[in-house]
Amino acid sequence: MYGIELRKFRGISILLAGAMVAGMLAGSAVAQTKVALINVQEAISRTAEGQKLIRELQERYQPTQQELAGKNSKLTEMRDQLQKGANTMSEEARRNLTRDIQKVELELKRRMEDAQGEFSQEHNQLFSTIGSKMITVIDRYSKDNGLHLVMDISSHQSLVLYAVNEMNITNQIIETYDATNPVAASGSTTE
Repeated sequence: MYGIELRKFRGISILLAGAMVAGMLAGSAVAQTKVALINVQEAISRTAEGQKLIRELQERYQPTQQELAGKNSKLTEMRDQLQKGANTMSEEARRNLTRDIQKVELELKRRMEDAQGEFSQEHNQLFSTIGSKMITVIDRYSKDNGLHLVMDISSHQSLVLYAVNEMNITNQIIETYDATNPVAASGSTTE
């Protein structure tokens, strides 16, 4: 979802976590390793830039949502018409209306799938764009704060079984990201 950079980061985090655990079990000095947690999805969504771009994306798809809602209303009306007229309609009229309902259902389903695919693609691109900048912020923050390992806890596949909440750096990363990547008030992002 975040693009190649974040997947690479997650893979490295998992490998480092495994190495850290193995070192601790072997009694090495890894016990002094500073570990922090971050929910990258949440951080991306909560940055000023992320919130702005998500709002813009939702605004761009508002007409599509309205179009789909209109088609869905039309479909509901057609179904109601079929139900109400089932006993009084001729067999041919019932067949024609049923066929029209199926046609509208199919068109609506296809249009919804297309719209969802387009929205998801743009949403993923948004997350990837911000995610690549986020990696730079995480890297700098980690070095500045003497962290040895930062683990992404966004997904259910995280290796973290227990962590003290003070180790979660999501809020600090959001603040640092926003300071590094300010969002212009006029609606354009600063790069």
